Amino acid sequence: MSLIERSHPREVKFTTGINPYAAGSVIAEFGNTKVHITATVEESVPPWMKGTGKGWVTAEYSMLPGSTHTRSRRERSKVGGRTYEIQRLIGRSLRAIVDLEKLGERSVQVDCDVLVADGGTRTASISGAYVALAQAFKKLMAEGLLKESPFTDQLGAISVGVNSQGKVIVDLNYEEDSSCETDMNIVMTRKGEFIEIQGTAEEKPFNKDQLAGLLDAAETSLLKVFEEQDRVL
Repeated sequence: MSLIERSHPREVKFTTGINPYAAGSVIAEFGNTKVHITATVEESVPPWMKGTGKGWVTAEYSMLPGSTHTRSRRERSKVGGRTYEIQRLIGRSLRAIVDLEKLGERSVQVDCDVLVADGGTRTASISGAYVALAQAFKKLMAEGLLKESPFTDQLGAISVGVNSQGKVIVDLNYEEDSSCETDMNIVMTRKGEFIEIQGTAEEKPFNKDQLAGLLDAAETSLLKVFEEQDRVL
């Protein structure tokens, strides 16, 4: 008897080139979730990296006021713990597939602003951030500032969970996310290697078979994400 109830993501769509001023830009859509993402290049690095010959990739994340059922306050002076954790996750994920020496002493700032939040905002941000970063690298190569792409692999992320029937589902919407017994976010490369696994049992523990089902479902569903990234790039 299969443990997997749904192994395919919601409709995945990447709309590129939506910001004329950014080196890379995209709106990433997973179902009703929509995230506006830009990549901005600066010909400098943080002070602690100067003289190392390496570049830097970092990210910021925010929920716009009208993105949720109730208005989210703007984080003007200090970001909250959830926001800080998510933007660190996005930055770590991107740096895991970038050769910083090939990037040279320049920085790429990726900004992820959630327009509509219906579950999976961090995973949609990561999947879309790869697209925006790829556009930025292409622009740098076209301008002769990079000899080759600094990418070492392709990147995608998806949410998975175990519902009240003990079945695995992927790409959870808000309602599914709030009612699942287990909630997990998985970041993977195209080669099938894991960058990060964040998993928590909300009501009761999950077993090894369910964990294997979660990982298998994530890997299968990410094939669709990678295909959509390829299509727009």
